[in-house]
Amino acid sequence: MVKTLEMQFIQYMNFFERVIGLRTKHCFRFNDIIFFVVNPGLVARAIGKGAENLRKLSSILRRKVRIIAAPSSVQDAEIFISRLVYPIPIRSFSIEGEEGCIIAPRQSKAMIIGRNKARLNELEGILKEYFGIKKLKVI
Repeated sequence: MVKTLEMQFIQYMNFFERVIGLRTKHCFRFNDIIFFVVNPGLVARAIGKGAENLRKLSSILRRKVRIIAAPSSVQDAEIFISRLVYPIPIRSFSIEGEEGCIIAPRQSKAMIIGRNKARLNELEGILKEYFGIKKLKVI
């Protein structure tokens, strides 16, 4: 599992560490939101009391920011994806070989896929890095 990072995301990770005092495992952009991935036990500490750290990061970077827990195994994939696409509800997620399948309500499918499959392609890239999924379909 090789994660590639652009220079801008490396700078975001260093900035996160300076401001919050915690190391982040990974940083990426999905749906114009910057996600910082931290160890599962450190999410509350990274967000801060009353979401203080989250608001501080968001105001300095002038972008929406979310902090989520790193998936420790494939069993955590459904929780990880639901946090990525939140507030869009999903019913379930399954992995069959190198193919992932998101089961979502009718109204949610279009929001997950996005115009010209933009969001679906972004989500595919993220899931490829974390779970080795090569193809993703929404049912």
